[in-house]
Amino acid sequence: MKNTSLLQVLACLAACLSLTACEKKSDPAAGAPPTAQITTTGDVSLVTVDKPDQFPLVQAEEIEVPTSLDVTGSVNPDIAREVPVISLASGRIVDIKARLDDKVKKGQLLLKVQSPDITNAFDAYLKAANDEQLANKAYVRAQDLYSHGAISLGMLEQAEDTEKDAKADLVAAEGQLDTLGVDKEHPSNVVNIYAPISGVIIAQNVTNAAATGVTFSGSSTAFTIADLSVVWILCDVYENDIPKIQLGQPVQIKLNAYPGENLTGRISDIGPVLDPSIRTAKVRVEVANPGILRLGMFVTATFQSKKKQVHAAVPVSSIMHLHDREWVFVPAGGNSFRRVEVHAGDMLPGNRQDVVSGVHVGEQVVSNVLQLEAAVEAQ
Repeated sequence: MKNTSLLQVLACLAACLSLTACEKKSDPAAGAPPTAQITTTGDVSLVTVDKPDQFPLVQAEEIEVPTSLDVTGSVNPDIAREVPVISLASGRIVDIKARLDDKVKKGQLLLKVQSPDITNAFDAYLKAANDEQLANKAYVRAQDLYSHGAISLGMLEQAEDTEKDAKADLVAAEGQLDTLGVDKEHPSNVVNIYAPISGVIIAQNVTNAAATGVTFSGSSTAFTIADLSVVWILCDVYENDIPKIQLGQPVQIKLNAYPGENLTGRISDIGPVLDPSIRTAKVRVEVANPGILRLGMFVTATFQSKKKQVHAAVPVSSIMHLHDREWVFVPAGGNSFRRVEVHAGDMLPGNRQDVVSGVHVGEQVVSNVLQLEAAVEAQ
């Protein structure tokens, strides 16, 4: 009998403790307000909430933006700034002072060439100089004889003509030495070849002991120097996009190698002939090189057309970036929202962002997408 009474007392005590705990748990003042209840459906892009008012909506605004065209291109040298280094004196290279990819200054010594052309040219110069001296003496003597009536006027004119011919031969011989780069006062069978411009050596066709010059079997172009202070960006533009661009139009250049560097160029040529296989025209963009552009680099060129098109603009907080894609939530009727993929464009003043596609002007979107997404993830 005592055991039965004890059990009844313990049961009553347990019931009281359970009732007290339930009352504390259900007390609204004891915690935060209840969160919105999210109901998922078979459609992963659709979510349903019990209190949609917790997620305010905003209307997509209308903006006008220039039509833009993004194309890929590559960095190439300006052919007008490419200069070959040629030795007019044919012979054998005895010393090379520069090599491929070196930066050189105008007038810098590049190589030395030992050439028999120099010997022959200097020999011709000495003979011409001697002949001119002899012809000049004969002409002076003829003038003296003619003044004394010892020779006829015809003989004097013949002596004068001979002296003029000899002088012409001497001038030609001196010019040949200058062309070959030989100092007539200090002759040598080795000629120095200097850089014609400042730039970068982008091609080297000779080595030590190789033949060079315009008459030997070796390469006539020893080096090719390119001035890379201004370069070309060559782009392929499809024929249906050609009306969107024009000569002189500014172009924004983005570098794949330097994502934070943006350059500005201008269209200098639109190719008159299309590639028959892919139906594109070569578009040439001239851009000043700040020193980071290298030949062969890939870039993205953005052409801004004068024609404008209508886009939608929404707050930055309305766009969610997930897995390299952009999303917004739009009302789907009732208490539901649908996640829609969009293509976001440039940032706009007032914490807004251009929406190229996915949302139309006047369409409503959730103003704070992270709040809704957080509620979905919490379930």
